Amino acid sequence: MRLPRLLVVTDRTQAAGPLPDVVAEAVAAGARAVVLRDRDLPADERAALAAELRSVLDPVDGLLVTAGAGGDGAVHLAAAEPFPDPRPPLVGRSCHSAAELARARAEGCDWAFLSPVFPTASKPGYGPSLGVDGFAALRPLGPPAYALGGVGPDDVPALLAAGAAGVAVMGPVMRDPSVVGGYLAALDG
Repeated sequence: MRLPRLLVVTDRTQAAGPLPDVVAEAVAAGARAVVLRDRDLPADERAALAAELRSVLDPVDGLLVTAGAGGDGAVHLAAAEPFPDPRPPLVGRSCHSAAELARARAEGCDWAFLSPVFPTASKPGYGPSLGVDGFAALRPLGPPAYALGGVGPDDVPALLAAGAAGVAVMGPVMRDPSVVGGYLAALDG
């Protein structure tokens, strides 16, 4: 399966309303893949939230990715998280360095989030930021890479030119799901 070029990453603490409603607005605006991050929830609450998000995504043939091992379909792993056995159908990994990208490639990950590309309000002080040039230099070392961290629609053309498979966006979409249209326009531009 080919992943969409825009992956929406959840964070209910930044969400403009109840997370299922925010995701529904993002999906109505054209988002087709959502990474359920919110790892702090108890397992039963997270499973219930995943079911709600699936009910939003299923009618548009969307994809729900679960952050962390243990998902049954598509999973997205933290940089140091062990690779799941058995292997789920789709696996991505967060990467911040050449070594982490090389590991993701060696493991056979289907994608990587490469971050932080720019300073981000979601993780202030996390970095240093790669910038477009840093992203371009690291990207070939791993699986197809999505740019994450402080990426706005105006940044998308340069990141695509640098080899990005797409972008992963959390804060801007959580705060205002209507921005999905701007990202999709930039990705299609």
